[in-house]
Order: sequence, then C-alpha cells, then structure tokens
Amino acid sequence: MRWYFTFFFISGFCSVLYELVWLRLSMAQFGVTTAMVSIVLSVFMAGLGLGSWTSGAWIRTHRETIFFPTLRLYAAIELLIGASGILVPYELGLGRTLLERLESTSSVEYYVVSGIWVAFTLIPWCALMGATIPVAMFAIERMFPKESSRSFSYLYTANVAGAVAGTALPLLLIELLGFHGTLRVGAACNVLIAVLALVVSKTARRKEVGEAPQPASECASTATGGGSLLALLFTTGLTSMGMEVCWVRQFTPYLGTVVYAFASILATYLTATFIGSRVYRRWSTRGHQESPVLWTLLALFALFPLVMTSPGIVLSKGPRLVLGIAPFTSLLGFLTPMLVDRWSGGNPAKAGKAYAVNVLGCILGPLLAGFVLLPRMSERWALVLLSLPWLILGIRPMRLPGSAPGFTERAASYLLLPLALGLFLGGKDYEGQYGKSVEVLRDSTATVIAAGTGMNKLLLVNGYGVASPTPISKMMAHLPLAYLDRPPQDALVICFGIGTTFRSLHSWGIPVTAVELVPSVPRLFPYFHSDGPEILSSPLSHVVIDDGRRYLERTSQQYDVITIDPPPPVEAAGSGLLYSEDFYSVLRKHLRPGGILQQWLPNGDAEDLAAVALALRRSFPYVRVFAFGKNWGFHFLASDRPLPNRTANELAKRLPATAANDLIEWAPHPNAEARFEHLLHNELPIDQLISASPSTPALSDDRPINEYYLLRKELRP
Repeated sequence: MRWYFTFFFISGFCSVLYELVWLRLSMAQFGVTTAMVSIVLSVFMAGLGLGSWTSGAWIRTHRETIFFPTLRLYAAIELLIGASGILVPYELGLGRTLLERLESTSSVEYYVVSGIWVAFTLIPWCALMGATIPVAMFAIERMFPKESSRSFSYLYTANVAGAVAGTALPLLLIELLGFHGTLRVGAACNVLIAVLALVVSKTARRKEVGEAPQPASECASTATGGGSLLALLFTTGLTSMGMEVCWVRQFTPYLGTVVYAFASILATYLTATFIGSRVYRRWSTRGHQESPVLWTLLALFALFPLVMTSPGIVLSKGPRLVLGIAPFTSLLGFLTPMLVDRWSGGNPAKAGKAYAVNVLGCILGPLLAGFVLLPRMSERWALVLLSLPWLILGIRPMRLPGSAPGFTERAASYLLLPLALGLFLGGKDYEGQYGKSVEVLRDSTATVIAAGTGMNKLLLVNGYGVASPTPISKMMAHLPLAYLDRPPQDALVICFGIGTTFRSLHSWGIPVTAVELVPSVPRLFPYFHSDGPEILSSPLSHVVIDDGRRYLERTSQQYDVITIDPPPPVEAAGSGLLYSEDFYSVLRKHLRPGGILQQWLPNGDAEDLAAVALALRRSFPYVRVFAFGKNWGFHFLASDRPLPNRTANELAKRLPATAANDLIEWAPHPNAEARFEHLLHNELPIDQLISASPSTPALSDDRPINEYYLLRKELRP
C-alpha cells in the first residue's frame, strides 16, 4: 500500500505542476483575460471528472475480463501523462498559429476558437489524470481486498499531500529552468511512476494469483447509495472553489499580487485539506458515525474569512491567511473523502462517479463566484451566499442521513446563527477604511476602488494600489511623441490605470486607443480627472477592454507610438508577459517604420532590470533609457531607427501648447523644457543595466525573471 501512496504523492505533485504551467502557457498564447483563465481551469477540471467517470464505468463493464495486472494499465496511463509535459506546449503554440491565420478581429470568435482549441488540447491529458484513481482502486481491490473499502481516501490523501508540494516546488523550478524545463521535470516524474508501477506489478501479479480477490459486489455492499451523498459532494466542490475566488480578492490587499501570494493561498488550502484527510483516515478505522456537529462547524468556519480579511484586524499575513481559510478547508478535507468512501465502499466505478460529481461542483463554483456573484455584490456577501448551504445544514443537522442528533448537536445548531451573525458584523469590507471619499466598482475580473482626494487619490485593484496622480505617467506620453521624427498620427496605450497617460496622449490632438484588462478601471477615469467624460466622448478616443497582447495579435492597426505601463510592482503576477522578448516580437509588427515603443519599468533588483533591458536590446536596434529620479523606475524608448539626440529645448518646442501645459500640470518644474532637462540629465546606457547582472537571460515567456525571484533573493548575500 505504501507504493500506492508514493505513486499518488508524485502524481499529485505533477498534476498541480501541469495545471500551473499550462495555465500560464495558455495565457501567453491566447491572452491574460478572466474568460481565458476560466476556460483553462474549467477544461482542466472537466478532464479530471470525465476521466474519473469513464474509467470507473469501463472497470465496471470489463472487470471480469481483465486478467493482466492492473498496475500495468496504471503505468501505461502515467507514461501517457508524462508525454503531455512535452507535447502540450507545441499543441498550444499550434493553436495560436491557427488563430493568427484566421485573422479574426471579433473577440467572441477569438474566445470560441481558442476555447475549443484549449479543450481539445488539454481534456485528453487531464482525462488520463482523472482515470488514475479508479484504476488504482481496482488494483488495490485485487491486491488488498481488506483495504479496498477505504481506498479512495487513501489515494486522495496521498494525492493532496503531493499537491501541497506542487504549490511550492514548481515555482522554484520555473525560476531555475523556465516553464518548458519545469514541464520536463513533471514528465520525468510521470515516467518514474510508470517504471516503479511496472516493477511493483510483478509482485502484484503473484499477489493477485495467490489471493482470491473479494467479489466486487461484496466490496460494494458496505456502500451507502443515497443521492444525498452525491449532492453533498457536489456542494463541497461548488462552495469550496467558489470561496477560493472570493478569498483571492479578500486576501490580495494583505498578500500582494505576486505569484507567491496566490501560491500561499493554494498551499494553505491544500495543507489543511491534507491534515483533515489524515485525521479522517485515523478516525475511520474505528467505524464510527461522524457527529452532526461537524456540519455545524463547517458552516461557522466558512465565515471566518469575513473577520480575518477585515482591515481592523491587526495580524501578519501568515496567521491571517491560516486562521481565515484553514479551519474550513481542513474540515472539508475530512468530510470529502468520507463521503466518497461511504458512497463507493471501495467500488472503483462508484468512486469514479462520486469524484466526477465533486469535480463538476469544482467547475461551476468559480464560474458562479466570478461571473455571477462578485460582479453584483461585495466579497463578504458572496461568501455568505456560498456558505448558505452549510448554514442550512448546520442549523438542521437532524436532516443529515444516518444522523441522530443529541443535546450537544442541537445546542450547536441553536448557537450557529448568533455566532454567524457575530462573524458577519465583526468583519468589514476593505474599502470601508477609506470613509465616504471612495467609489467602488465590481466586475468579473476585479473589485476596483477609487479613494482619496486631490493629489492623494489612489486606484486599487482587489485592494492593491496600482496607480495615483504622478508626472511619471505624463512623461510616458510626451517623451516618445517628442522624440518622434515626424508629426504623430496616432498612439496606443496598454494598461489604462487612472487614465493619465491616455489623457496626456489626447492633449496632442491625435487619435488614441487604450487597452485595459479590467472593465471597471476606465469607468473611474472621471474620478481622477474632471475632464474625463469629455475626453472619453471625443471621437479621437477609443477604449478597448481586452488583454493588450491579445489585442495586438487580433488587430492589423499600426501606430506611431505604443506606450506600456504594467501595474506595479515589477514582480506582479502575469506582468512578465508585457516585458518579454516574445511580446516585443508581436509589438514590432504594430509600430510604423520609425515608430517608438515607450516601456515603463518600475524599479526592481539588478536581475529584473537586466532581463528587461536585454529583451529590449535584442528586440530593437535602438534603445535609450532614462531614470525618473532615484528609485522610481525607468523610461525605455525603443525603435527600429536611430533616436535623435535632441536637447530639452528642442523636445519642448515639439509639444503643442495643450501638451506643454499638460506636462507641467503636476510637475515641480516651471516649464516643459525644465521637465525634459531633468529627465535627460538622468539618461544612462542600456549596457549599464545589463552589466549589473550579466548572467541573467533576457526576459521571455518561458523565463519571466521578474515574477519568479524567491531563490535569488533568499540566497543573495
């Protein structure tokens, strides 16, 4: 049995590794949009459920005719899964090539085609992953009949333990090897499982021949087949995954937007689930019925994040996260394998069906939370609605099949409502700390907050500050336009922010297109600029809600200037896709000859600066770099033609009067010439940034140096 634990520990690690990397590769190929992320994750889970269901049904139909060691079938499946680590990147790349040939400018058509391609690419491989549990359960039934009634929970516990490792170790592998190298490690692990399973299968064959297995009907005789168990399994998947979407928004203000913040939520979730499943394994050997109090506690624990994400609670981020979600997920880790064991009684076919039902809930949960609840209500109310099934079950534990509540259970159910009400009233929304001078908008992508007054206004996305009034944003527009060797025809800005760069480009009297990922962000433009409504209504203004990279791949439009302002910090998750050499190769096609790219880079460590600088130098023959003061960041100008050595006076004279007034609106300098003079004084050679970390490779889609940094920062002297 320990071999099976080893197999499923490694496969749990591999499954999370593949999920993380495939999601990121899909984002690079098809866009960093909420819809695309939902498509990839839903397809991944759908494949798991489909594989679990169909393999269980296949075993039910053919179990009497399978005479070879079942572990050999399991080894073959793992070997095929390993092939996915090599083939999926090429399949996704082929899909992008087909979309480019399609030359579609329709967002809906793009989503449909890319979604279908992602589904055809990932579902077969994910179905193989889902098939492993019923197949392994069948092997256990043949080898260890006495263990078969609880075999699902055994494999589930091992799988979750491996998944915990999968939330951390792949991040280190990506930093060292890149995404493709990390996939090769995953493939090697699957091959290792296959080899070990083939070796163990020799023992298994002797075991299967030497011991007559318990008949399948007898194995399943202990199963409880009530439909209510399947309903509970569906609800655990629906609510837990829906709540995870809420948790990401609630905890982001405290954890940040880096990949390690999201990984910490997943690691906490899975670690607590593992602990709960281990407790169940020990408890289940006694054969007792669970107390209905557990369901009452589940309802109460579901509301803990309301308090733990309240800005009035003074806690460091680790304890805040653990106390917020670990009680609920650990109890789910106890109850979920218990429900499957009870439903299946060790029967692989029934376990496959039960697991598929749970996965179906896991698919629908994020869609319900992300596209139905969160665009219409606060995270607190969304969490309450997702907790509602458990609140109802906790209040009425006597309705649970097989339960006979006593005094303790009834007392717990009576106390649930006042305790739940206390948790709800004790927690506060994050935006509540900003008082009345705040505006909040919600959509399927994020909760967006505009707060403050005057020059202290701040834009927050999911509680994290991303933009405020600053002359840096104005210079992103005026610097490249002033360097252009001809009167500009138009400009494109990727990442809207509070709209300062968009507004400054507009002051030149040219058509300006802005591409923003979060739908609510441009709607807050008037909050930060009083002339916002007038600018948005201008025939020269065009705002597109889309991923900037995906927009460029769908349009044939070319621009004189493209300016990019990725949201801070420089380590933000997904930001590497707007700094990469691969992105610049796409962007070059949309600059007219002599056009200028303006890339803003917030201040980072030496590796960040070197990686971005090298990517730009390898993508454009002419690059100039200007530091905006000490520790603020850098303006990069890149072009296919030489950038002239203009003086501050010459740059200032190229500005229209409206643009000159805009440039010094917030600046401490008396005129545009003084503003340019200050910036030109801080120009530095690009090789200076590259030489600060000469061994760092150029930032690419495969090696997003800025996002994966833990090892280098921890090991740096």
